[in-house]
Amino acid sequence: MKLLIVEDEPNLLSILRKGFAENNNEVSVAMDGKTALEMIHNYTFDVVVLDVMLPDINGIEICRRLRSSKNFVPILLLTALGTSENIVTGLNAGADDYLVKPFKFGELDARVNALYRRSHQETEKIDTILIADLEINGRAKSVKRGGVNIILTAKEFKLLYYLAKNTGRIVSRDQILDNVWDINFDMNTNVVDVYITYLRRKIDKPYGTKLIHTMKGLGYVIKP
Repeated sequence: MKLLIVEDEPNLLSILRKGFAENNNEVSVAMDGKTALEMIHNYTFDVVVLDVMLPDINGIEICRRLRSSKNFVPILLLTALGTSENIVTGLNAGADDYLVKPFKFGELDARVNALYRRSHQETEKIDTILIADLEINGRAKSVKRGGVNIILTAKEFKLLYYLAKNTGRIVSRDQILDNVWDINFDMNTNVVDVYITYLRRKIDKPYGTKLIHTMKGLGYVIKP
C-alpha cells in the first residue's frame, strides 16, 4: 500500500512510520494539514491515516475539503476525542473509519488493511466489464474468457476495452482510430481491420461463439 500518515506528534509519527514500513508499505508523512492536502492533491495514496488535532487545518476540515473536491481516498481518523459526537462529526465529514487514542498498532494496521481491501475490491468491480463469458478488467489490464487468461498486446487491449465500453453499440472505423490510435480517419488505413482480426483470433476463434461482429458499411460491435 501507499500510505500517507498525517500526525504532528513526532514520537507517534515515528512509531507509525516504522510499523507500516516494516509491513512492506510505502509510507509518506506530513505533520500539518496544509502539507497533507498538497501531498494528497499531487500524489496518489491508497489510504490516509489522519490525526484530527493538527496545528493548522484540522483533520475534520481536511476530510470536508477532500470530499468536496471529489477525492475519495480512504481516510482513517485518529482522535483523542472519543465521544460519540466527535466520532459522528468525523464520519459525516467523509472519514471512512476512526480509532481513538491511545490504541494498539496491530488494531490500526488491521483497520488500514480492511480499508485498502474494501477500496481495492470496489475499484475492481467498477473497472470490470462482463460480456457473456468474456471478462475485461481495465485496472489490471487483464482479459479472461471462460475463466482462461488471454494475453493481448497493449494496442489489442486498448481496442478491446474501447469496444467493450461501447457494448451493443456500433462504432465506426474513424471512431476507433480517434479513440484507440489518436489519429484522424484515413480512407487508406486498414489498421483497424487488421487488429480486429488479431482480436478475433484470440477472443472468438478458440471459443466458437462470436462476440465481435462486423456491421457492413458501419463498423464493429461487440455483444453477446
